[in-house]
Amino acid sequence: MKARVVVTLKRSVLDPQGLAVSRALGSLGFAEVQGVRLGKIIELDLDEKDAARARERLASMCEKLLANTVIEEYRIESIDGAPVANS
Repeated sequence: MKARVVVTLKRSVLDPQGLAVSRALGSLGFAEVQGVRLGKIIELDLDEKDAARARERLASMCEKLLANTVIEEYRIESIDGAPVANS
C-alpha cells in the first residue's frame, strides 16, 4: 500500500514561513493571495495488504514521529488521494 501523509501547523499556531511566502507573493503582484500555510508531505510504501491495519500503523507513525501533535495536525491519504485518516 502506498500512502501520503500531509502535515501542517494547526490553525492556532503562527506560521512565519507561510506569512513570508504570502508577503513575497503579494510583492510579486499576486494580490489575490490572502494567506499561505506551509507544511510537508511524506510518501510511504507499506508492505501491508489490510487497509485497517495500514491506517492504524500510519496513525501510530504520525503520533510517534512524523508529526509534532502539539503544534501540527496530519492527514493520511492513500496514494490516489482518497482520505484514509486525519488527526
